[in-house]
Amino acid sequence: MLEMKTRILFLCMLLLPLLSVGQKKFDRSKEMGLMAGTAYYIGDINPRKHFGGNLRLAGGLFYRHNPNRRISIKGSFLYGRIEASDANSKDQWQVNRNLSFRNDVFEGAIQAEINYFNYQIGDKRDFFSPYLFAGLAYYSMKPQAEYKGVYYELQPLGTEGQGTTEGGERYKTGGLSVPFGLGFKVNVFSIIAINLEWGMRKTWTDYFDDVSGSYVDPSVLLVENGRLSAELADQSLEPVLDNGTNSGLQRGDPGRKDWYSFATLAISFRLGKSPTNCWNNIDFGR
Repeated sequence: MLEMKTRILFLCMLLLPLLSVGQKKFDRSKEMGLMAGTAYYIGDINPRKHFGGNLRLAGGLFYRHNPNRRISIKGSFLYGRIEASDANSKDQWQVNRNLSFRNDVFEGAIQAEINYFNYQIGDKRDFFSPYLFAGLAYYSMKPQAEYKGVYYELQPLGTEGQGTTEGGERYKTGGLSVPFGLGFKVNVFSIIAINLEWGMRKTWTDYFDDVSGSYVDPSVLLVENGRLSAELADQSLEPVLDNGTNSGLQRGDPGRKDWYSFATLAISFRLGKSPTNCWNNIDFGR
């Protein structure tokens, strides 16, 4: 009898890895989805308020690979327009500065998600979970400002002296960012799930709003970058200096880099078969 029990135990030990492989294979799934929501930024014109500025519709699409029930890898493409204005501030210094902008931001990202609970799209038991995410993204932006009813791109104008004898090179309109945040997943049908997600993006630029350093001598801007550059560089209601300019005074805070954010509601669709087979009836000790 002891020998028989030993053989059964040995056989179970041999089968255990096979059962584990079967479970891992079952856990893998893929999905695609659409996102819609809004975008905003934190920077010189909106220094502290989350969901501040003029909120506009944002959206995109994503592909998610789920190697198991706790980890997902997601690739996404998002678009959002961020807008903010000094006129909406409670800070009188900002109100007097009187700058405003809009910026069309495009982002491609890859990120890892960690589910707090076991979760699989289409599963009736592991059907929801909060999650955390972090990753790496590349963004493209185009800050603009309005002048006499027309919007102009600000980066080519060098409003802080970029491209003149008093400034350096023009800033880049693309770069890397680090997205991170949290979300919630829940299944609603056998192959459909809803995701709610909010995340911040750490950047290494201070020019999402075209505001960073100091005011440049408007005569230099006028001669070297053109009249439009000089007009958009200083729109203050009351210039501080006696000569009627703000030349050399603070325009922004170069020590604080800009952040941007997306908040979205998404619908995702499972690709391939739904997990409704005999494996659902086997408990592997989850």
